[in-house]
Amino acid sequence: MAVQERRPAWRNWAGTQQCAPVSIERPRREEELCRIVREASAAGRHVKAVGAGHSFTGIALTDGVLLKLDRYDDVLAADPASGRVTVQSGISIQKLNEALDARGLAMPNLGDIAYQSIAGAIATATHGTGARIGGIATQVVGMRLIAGDGSVLECSAECEPEVFHAARVGLGALGLVSTVTLQCVPAFHLHAVEAPARVDDLLADLDEHVETNDHFEFFWVPHTGWALAKWNNRTDDPPAPRSRVQQWRDDILLANVAFGALCRVGRLVPRLIPRFARIVAGQSRVEYVDKSYRVFASPRMVRFHEMEYAIPRPACAEALNRVRDFVERSGLRISFPVEVRFTAGDDIPLSTASGRDTCYIAVHTYQGMAYQQYFEAVEDIMDDYGGRPHWGKLHFQTAETLASRYPEWSAFQQVRKRLDPGGRFSNAYLERVVGP
Repeated sequence: MAVQERRPAWRNWAGTQQCAPVSIERPRREEELCRIVREASAAGRHVKAVGAGHSFTGIALTDGVLLKLDRYDDVLAADPASGRVTVQSGISIQKLNEALDARGLAMPNLGDIAYQSIAGAIATATHGTGARIGGIATQVVGMRLIAGDGSVLECSAECEPEVFHAARVGLGALGLVSTVTLQCVPAFHLHAVEAPARVDDLLADLDEHVETNDHFEFFWVPHTGWALAKWNNRTDDPPAPRSRVQQWRDDILLANVAFGALCRVGRLVPRLIPRFARIVAGQSRVEYVDKSYRVFASPRMVRFHEMEYAIPRPACAEALNRVRDFVERSGLRISFPVEVRFTAGDDIPLSTASGRDTCYIAVHTYQGMAYQQYFEAVEDIMDDYGGRPHWGKLHFQTAETLASRYPEWSAFQQVRKRLDPGGRFSNAYLERVVGP
């Protein structure tokens, strides 16, 4: 009797995606990356790289060779004078933040979690919030890519500019990212204020909040008229951080342990969710000063499903109010707040902020709860504003529906054909969203 081949298994952080690659490799050097791609090419196999697996989509799945880059995570060069730092692509944002801080540097903007690898963050157009600041990919000034034939291509605004233009948000479709060079800034402190506010009041004065703060975001709590807002501004004041007890209470006990318990009960008894929502919305005001990366990111222990859409910033209030109206009319019980953030536009072909100042609206459901009806309804709303889905979060779009939403779609496709004509780095997700 033939013995069936047993393949290694891999699944993402949220448990929404899994695959069984032929092999899982954990390289430490660029030469290993090149060798793996050459061997896969000779064997006719696909190759995909994965960092923390924090994408909710199938962007990292493969039936070929899966590269886990958790050992490919060194800082290769850092110049405090120029602020330029070169790192291996698998370095986590958390490790990068600590390495930068030790050198008196920081990234000018970050998302609200730091688990991802730097390559995964830029590949999916991950961003933070700040009307005058772009997403993480706009901080990239140089890259080394491994093309489908195993060759290494160095690119920047001066060297291979067409490749660099597209590769800053490459979706893993252009090749393996070997190294990333970032333009960092001197380390800075943020004055953070976090407090509940009436969501109608925030929307009425939205432009003022967005324009007069370095970083502004809020979370509307479904089934209530309240939001949890965050105002973060650069300051020369010395650090006045929360005590360890306060941090544990705010970030672990309340935001994770207690919130997770409410979500679990709500999953069992959905009619209780609106009552729990009033508890979530009743958080107290918090104010402190700390290092920027400690303010931007916080622990996320409660697992969930997420969809996020980028729309033109002027459409924010109308679109969010339509989401609010749908939630109340639908009878759905939503335990997770709806996150709203803002970034400046950029010139990267497949960046979700390409060519326009952007508002991001993200919806979530607790792990194990149905999400399709909710997400499809929100996606229908965002379609009316030319919405662009976050490449690493759940959505139902295809290349046919997305091409017209990106002014430089064809520029990306031309680079893809050049670097990976054989589709070595493709998979089912990429064929769906950017074509075969």
